[in-house]
Amino acid sequence: MKLKTQILFIGLIFSSTLLLGQYKFYQSGFDQYKQGKYSEAITNFSEFLNKPTREKSLDTEVYYLRGLAYFKTDNFKSAIEDLQETARLGHANQGNIYWFIAKANEKLGYHFEAIKAYDEAVRLLPSDKDILVKLYRERAQVFLKVDKRPLAYADLYRAYEIQPANEQVRAELSLFSASEAEAFQFSMNPQTNVATRELNVKLVDLYKDEKRFALVIGNALYPKDIGELRNPVNDAIDMASELEKSNFEVQLLTNATYGQMRAELQKFKDKLESGPAEKTVGLFYFAGHGLRQDQENYLVPVDAKIEFEDDIWRYCFPVQRMVLANMERSNSRLNIVILDACRNNPFPSLTRSLGNQGLVEMQKARGSFIAFATAPGSVAIDGSGRNGLYTQEVLKAMRIPGLTIEQVFKEVRKNVMLLSGNKQNTWDNSNIVGEFYFKF
Repeated sequence: MKLKTQILFIGLIFSSTLLLGQYKFYQSGFDQYKQGKYSEAITNFSEFLNKPTREKSLDTEVYYLRGLAYFKTDNFKSAIEDLQETARLGHANQGNIYWFIAKANEKLGYHFEAIKAYDEAVRLLPSDKDILVKLYRERAQVFLKVDKRPLAYADLYRAYEIQPANEQVRAELSLFSASEAEAFQFSMNPQTNVATRELNVKLVDLYKDEKRFALVIGNALYPKDIGELRNPVNDAIDMASELEKSNFEVQLLTNATYGQMRAELQKFKDKLESGPAEKTVGLFYFAGHGLRQDQENYLVPVDAKIEFEDDIWRYCFPVQRMVLANMERSNSRLNIVILDACRNNPFPSLTRSLGNQGLVEMQKARGSFIAFATAPGSVAIDGSGRNGLYTQEVLKAMRIPGLTIEQVFKEVRKNVMLLSGNKQNTWDNSNIVGEFYFKF
């Protein structure tokens, strides 16, 4: 009995010593943060979080302080991750957390993510007038960067109503012309000080009779000699789901053979031709293997058997001649083609005759918008998660209300370049008249 008591006592001493040692990392990090030694604070906070036996009740505060330290050392991506985690854990200072998430996203050029975070900060910090004015001013600058001048004006006008003597607010308002100010004030909603609801209703009314059809294909299960792909089926499923939310009638095809692709392409063509003239939008999306030959791009079915160069036009689908040409001959006012197929030539034996790099630029058809995962002649990067990098960012940008299709793909290009370390530059080409919105 005495031996068991001694063992228990020693165990308690060991556990207490261990916890005290880990607490030292927290305390050192806290002290260093207060002294402005942010790099040292990050090191100690990281040591604390890496201990599996740590006092986890401190995690919320550690993630908060480490997130702020990351922000102050210009590591904005890590700052966002830590601040989102401390928000999830229920830190009391939610308003300040979202304010710094907004600032970090803005520093990274993620303007729409910044706006969403500013929205939360404004909602959570309504009582401090000085802070509220700062939030409105900062969010206004982000609105200006995404060409949302009415919303920028509305935020600055809010700030002016709170602090009419604020010289910075008055100076920023003075940058709007008198005619702009009059127009923006006229359209402002008295309930929210923003015109968005009325403007959005008009957009919805404008496009309410539009018929939208999409054919979405994701091919991944290729034979070993061609090479299986990780992301295309998930990419296609997620793209189809997102398009349905944007009022598209979607045909979804995964791991499709030549016969299946041909049959669905014919159905797609028939739907486009049945749509009302000048009120129909067609969208074709393909993720999988593609290659170029003689200034044409070909999409590869999962059952393609390519031994010789002339097998390509027999067993693969020419995008320009079959897909885009059929769309152009229909009633569509707008034809959208999105290709996440800019990978290496999947047929190594034909590398000498075909080359090895990506797809080729396509001729612009009437009313067409063509988007590639990367610039012609280049190769795209596969994703490490559920989706490929390109489709991942397309899906994100499509969800942002009020963006034209050109703005969506500018957002995609910016984010793909950032996340790929400038190794992948997306490409698009437009010959459209009028506007198109995935989300109003």
